[in-house]
Amino acid sequence: MLLDIFLTFLLIGFVSFGGGYAILPIIELEVTRHGWMTSQELIDIIAIAGMSPGPIATNTAVFVGFHTMGFPGAVTAAVAVTLPSVLIVLTIAVFFYKINEVPAVQSAFYGLRPIVTALIIFAAYSFAQSNGLFTWTKEAMMGAVVFLFCLFALFRFRWHPALVIFAAGVAGIVVY
Repeated sequence: MLLDIFLTFLLIGFVSFGGGYAILPIIELEVTRHGWMTSQELIDIIAIAGMSPGPIATNTAVFVGFHTMGFPGAVTAAVAVTLPSVLIVLTIAVFFYKINEVPAVQSAFYGLRPIVTALIIFAAYSFAQSNGLFTWTKEAMMGAVVFLFCLFALFRFRWHPALVIFAAGVAGIVVY
């Protein structure tokens, strides 16, 4: 089982670009495919991982590994999901100054930007759908109001994200 966790998160680490939120749909696919947890359990874990210090993808991997195999699973998942990034960054660092000005390299980086944005939007849509935000229940409507308030506070008033998270938590306590 530890080997499965290692190989799964190693593969996720190698094929995922764009940061933690872009990786989450791939983690969800693999975790549910292996039967390690349900989508709802993973959504709960992602919520905790997002509130925890550190990268959300690594935190999610740690929580999935811990849920599946305890402490050894957490360590295995953390090492596996971060190892590709370490290897890729070290390799790129060695050659970056030599290839940075190559037009094909610059074009590749520009080409990756739209897919990263699409993956982040897809992850947000999937989480909203899994949490019932597209249904017409009282809870979903209140969730949509809290969501819109949070967006407004972030964009219009430029509130610090930690303050918005705190306000959303307080709203959750009051509303639910």
